[in-house]
Amino acid sequence: MRVFGVDPGLTRCGFGVVDAGRGREVRPVAVDVIRTPPDMELASRLLGISNAAEEWLDRYRPTVVAVERVFSQHNVSTAMGTAQAGGVVALAAAKRGIPVCFHTPSQVKSAVTGSGTADKKQVTAMVTRILGLDTAPKPADAADALALAICHCWRAPMLDRMAAAEAAAAEQKRRYEMRLAAMRTQAGKAGTR
Repeated sequence: MRVFGVDPGLTRCGFGVVDAGRGREVRPVAVDVIRTPPDMELASRLLGISNAAEEWLDRYRPTVVAVERVFSQHNVSTAMGTAQAGGVVALAAAKRGIPVCFHTPSQVKSAVTGSGTADKKQVTAMVTRILGLDTAPKPADAADALALAICHCWRAPMLDRMAAAEAAAAEQKRRYEMRLAAMRTQAGKAGTR
């Protein structure tokens, strides 16, 4: 599995690609930060991020894209810009039929460091160690993008098992309800005789 991790942002949007190996083995492929100037028009900034995402999707051909889920921030305009940046990347992936998964910051921190409350320094240190990098990815957006990709590599098998279990339970419920409906129909026919 090749995962394209995205730490969305308008000023700095982190991109990181890793390949998943056996077990928890992950190998770095590429990392960068896409920058757009704050004084540029919003639509142009989003277009720049979208164009960069499309270039990365075509160059690295990931099997899945992992994007940080924006769920709350004190600064509403920052949260909106972050969500919009993540949205244009998700759209670029969807156009290519590449699945997109969203992970919360605490899920990413927990997967990579073992603590959902880890700080950026701890995440960067663990990403550097896990990927066997000689130097830490900078700025933090680059490390965060790689952390998202690593998180997805490690969480995907569990998510797949949960989805399969939910599908099996839904099918079992459907069969039960069909049997129950058939029994009610039979009971209704017997009552009219």
